[in-house]
Amino acid sequence: MSAEARLQELGIELPQPSTPAGSYVPAVVTGNLVFLSGQGPVSAAGVITGKVGDDVDLATAREAARRTGLQLLAALRQELGSLDRVSRIVKVLGMVNCAPGFNDTPSVINGCSDLLVEVFGPEIGRHARSAVGMAELPFDIAVEIELVAEVALA
Repeated sequence: MSAEARLQELGIELPQPSTPAGSYVPAVVTGNLVFLSGQGPVSAAGVITGKVGDDVDLATAREAARRTGLQLLAALRQELGSLDRVSRIVKVLGMVNCAPGFNDTPSVINGCSDLLVEVFGPEIGRHARSAVGMAELPFDIAVEIELVAEVALA
């Protein structure tokens, strides 16, 4: 099943792609790879901010990572025209805004990784990944995630 059809089946509507907050572009295509700039967690209530392990609990942080994954998919669709052009999610770099002592960053970033497998299936959606804790993230966002995808050449 195609990724676009899977989104419909899951009842997932992608958000509007975020506007860059600085001097960069949301995506760069080189050869058959797409490099997505870091995205943050936007929900219907606004941006999810705070330190995970302090004012953000693990469940909220996982949801923040899932919301960030939706932002990544929106940016990817905007760049490619369709998520069906993705032939492989190659790499995810997940950064978590951590309170001192919080070290369960892999569980947080699973929120995004699980979404990618839901949408693309295990053959395309499973990826290499890093999940790291940061002392600070821009605008105090709880999570920031970058993604590299392989695409079918048009």
